[in-house]
Amino acid sequence: MKIKNNNILRFLKVIYLKLFRIHDSPQKVALGIGIGVFLGNFPGTGPIAALTMAFILRLNRAAALLGSLLTNTWLSIITFIFSVKIGSSIMGLEWQKVYQETIQLFKDFHWMNFFKISILKILTPVLIGYFIISFLFGLLFYVATLFIILKVKPKFKNKNYFHE
Repeated sequence: MKIKNNNILRFLKVIYLKLFRIHDSPQKVALGIGIGVFLGNFPGTGPIAALTMAFILRLNRAAALLGSLLTNTWLSIITFIFSVKIGSSIMGLEWQKVYQETIQLFKDFHWMNFFKISILKILTPVLIGYFIISFLFGLLFYVATLFIILKVKPKFKNKNYFHE
């Protein structure tokens, strides 16, 4: 049990060092997390896309990677039905039909199906929904991270909780 607690403390120390002692502005760190969460949730993207985007936008790469890893795959699976509902609603389609066709598409997956025009009727609402949900999660994580950094960082400034 002591080994497990030691690993958890070590992980928390790394997070602390990467986010609270970094020389980037709180906005760059928070935006890095937000971009990472956005790209971690959006299908087909993930840690590499988050790192690339953080590099291009000159944001904190460690924060972008962390945000991406926190949400990669598991959150996009949870938000799948919400994405279908939102995207279908925006496009004026029946979400149950789009949902069934999407499930069928992945069940009988063939690369040649992606070249058919009718597939746009299936994937477009799903991608629109994922974009909106990913954007909202990214925004939420940005605001929460910025708040935490601005409120917590001053408290850590003169204290050494991790006995470096």
